[in-house]
Amino acid sequence: MKELLAEIDNLKEQLNRLRYIQGEKVAKAFEMEYTYESNRIEGNTLTLQETVLVIEKGLTISGKSLHEHLEAINHSFALNYIKELVSEKAPLTKHELLNIDKLILQGVDNSNGGKFRTVQVLISGAKHIPPQPFMVDELMEGFFKWYYDNKDSIHPVILAAEIHERLVTIHPFIDGNGRTSRLLMNLILLQHGYPIAILKGDSENRLKYYQVLEIAQMDGDNEPFIEMVALNVKEILLRILQVLNFNI
Repeated sequence: MKELLAEIDNLKEQLNRLRYIQGEKVAKAFEMEYTYESNRIEGNTLTLQETVLVIEKGLTISGKSLHEHLEAINHSFALNYIKELVSEKAPLTKHELLNIDKLILQGVDNSNGGKFRTVQVLISGAKHIPPQPFMVDELMEGFFKWYYDNKDSIHPVILAAEIHERLVTIHPFIDGNGRTSRLLMNLILLQHGYPIAILKGDSENRLKYYQVLEIAQMDGDNEPFIEMVALNVKEILLRILQVLNFNI
């Protein structure tokens, strides 16, 4: 892991030297891909091109549900929100977390969006059973305490991955936990100058994603999950550098 993190930080330094020529179109393309893949993990069937058309052109895609359209639009709004938090150097608090989930569920489930759940939930196909609702408030207090105790002492990529895993394991919301957890992960990465991690939503990668999450949740071993996130960050850095070097 130390070698992988060193590689990531070396690539980040290379990116920092080229960042001044990084066009808005390049960043937007990766953001659209991120929205597409994050929703795809949750079962959204919009293609990447359709996702772009819905968000940028406001088009309605024939044969796709309103729910899927809203998921694309809402994720784009939530991504813009975390970018604003980064630019404003806003601290991560319960307020910001609730706002992210509220944006994700806007028009989809307004009654539950941005609120901690008060009922028990189950995750289809998963062995992990989220904690009882009466435990959520206390667990989330512990979540934020862990974050503030560790945010300045562990590598940002590890911090981002752990925050993702810890939040999705608590599963504090009725819906939107996966997307909110990935947005929170990327908020931390962006705060530290890393690009967004784009976890893939195709069948093979989605299965691996859930498998390493389950290992963390059931066996208490989060190293495979952290490694998966770190490898993804490395891959994204390499892709961005390839594009930027090509455009020089």
